Amino acid sequence: MPRPRIDDDYDQGWTPVSSDNDDPTPAFLHASSRVPAPCPRRPINRPPVMVTWTPLPLPQLARRCFRCACGQPPVRCARTSRRRYGTASTTAKSPAARAADIFDVVCVGGGPAGLSLLAGLRASAPTAHLKVALVESQDLSRTRQWRAREGDFSNRVSSLTPTSVGFLDEVGAWPHVQRQRVQAYTDMQVWDGVSDASISFDWGSGSGSLGPARRTPEPQTIAYMTENLNLTAALLARLDELGGVEVLDKTRVEEISLGQATEELDLSGWPVVQLSNGSKLTARLLVGADGANSPVRVFAGIESRGWDYERHGVVATMRLEEGQDVRTAYQRFLPTGPVALLPLPRNAATLVWSTLPSHAAHLKSLSAADFTAMVNAAFRLPPVDLTYMHTRPEGQVDEVSWRLEHTPRTQDGRIPRWMAGVQDGSVASFPLKMRHADEYIGERVALVGDAAHTIHPLAGQGLNQGQGDVQALVKTLQYAVRHGQDIGARLTLEPYNSARYAQNNALLGVVDKLHKLYSVESGPLVPLRSWGLRAMDAMGPVKGAIMAQAAGGGSGRGLF
Repeated sequence: MPRPRIDDDYDQGWTPVSSDNDDPTPAFLHASSRVPAPCPRRPINRPPVMVTWTPLPLPQLARRCFRCACGQPPVRCARTSRRRYGTASTTAKSPAARAADIFDVVCVGGGPAGLSLLAGLRASAPTAHLKVALVESQDLSRTRQWRAREGDFSNRVSSLTPTSVGFLDEVGAWPHVQRQRVQAYTDMQVWDGVSDASISFDWGSGSGSLGPARRTPEPQTIAYMTENLNLTAALLARLDELGGVEVLDKTRVEEISLGQATEELDLSGWPVVQLSNGSKLTARLLVGADGANSPVRVFAGIESRGWDYERHGVVATMRLEEGQDVRTAYQRFLPTGPVALLPLPRNAATLVWSTLPSHAAHLKSLSAADFTAMVNAAFRLPPVDLTYMHTRPEGQVDEVSWRLEHTPRTQDGRIPRWMAGVQDGSVASFPLKMRHADEYIGERVALVGDAAHTIHPLAGQGLNQGQGDVQALVKTLQYAVRHGQDIGARLTLEPYNSARYAQNNALLGVVDKLHKLYSVESGPLVPLRSWGLRAMDAMGPVKGAIMAQAAGGGSGRGLF
């Protein structure tokens, strides 16, 4: 068929692009209803001329030329080159492209953030045709085949807000999650370990007469607890179902550099990822979902600032005494850090105890019975008793029993059920830190998840922040494809950075200040914070607003 021609009689030389199957126009251009192609040298006062776009092999996209009907030789048009990028998927016919392995999107990191991003791109109609690749150092086949023993749970468990679950459902991953291993909780009890001031979060107490009436009923679930492996396996199952992703697992990133310009192909501004298997991936957009020590962030020259808390998080899977499934989360603020117990199915719960590194090492050295006794004490005994018990190498069971007999019970209605034991091999610890990248984007680079920010676990928002990043980045790329933009250009990625940076920075600041506020054991700050906590507990609408924000209520519409 004849090549598409653009009539400059329109004000800016716009014309619809045909979507016939035999049209040589690259698929990327079909995402836009109109394509700009003004003659780059025609004076404004000259009569309109016809501009013919001459399609070139895709390896020459970075050197795209336009031929004018006035007979002038072809020239490179900088104004329109970014709008006229095609997809990297059509480069397969070029020997140079085959050698370079050009992709539209290369994602480094196969955790929940990276897998969610690829699932979102593949499940979305505007971005489904993009050529994408995943680089992961771990063996993903083990995750695909993951089957936990009945009744046992991994100690790497995360809290997913209803908004995060909604996003996973939109991309088709949530149906692949093993729902029998997911526990929703509907309320949360939080109290000060020094003064016993407390606040309860549930949708019933979060309502009140102040403020405008709500038009829709509030959701009853605050969050869903699920193992990271359960979520990762579900995302891999969804990607296998969608297809179209080149997965390079058991492969490390050796080096990231910029491409080079040749006579056939100009990739001088594109990231080239050198892998441990000897292959090289050239990316129109390189996404770093590769954790706090992100090589992608280092390549982009983006600084990450923050500090270590000089605390370790002790995690374990606890067994509760027999009873009904727990649908309440508990958190007690101690001077050394908060201790939280979050529900899992079948009378199990996951423990996250932020404490001093020496205390963490002591807890890990205890027997299962003594460790369980210490966890029970953490929710019941005064901080001074806990400090003493950390000095005892053993015998915590008897010591806790004796001390509980002589300790007034002031929070009986707001403490978790007695813990009967700890799952073998589930006790572990990790250092706590706060980090925030100066920005989330660079030229042909975007950061998501822990590569962009690391937060204290007291709010349980780390995974949800990553999912929010992914959702915003997918929306940004959808818009770029629909409007014929270069998906790797910094200007194209700016909406993602604007949407996420301020929101994440605010949450990081609030969590950091809470940690420091409750690290104070004495002085005038203790009664002040206790008064504030009790006052907030009495204000239902304020609690409702906090819960709505924590549940992701302000994140906006879905993807599709």
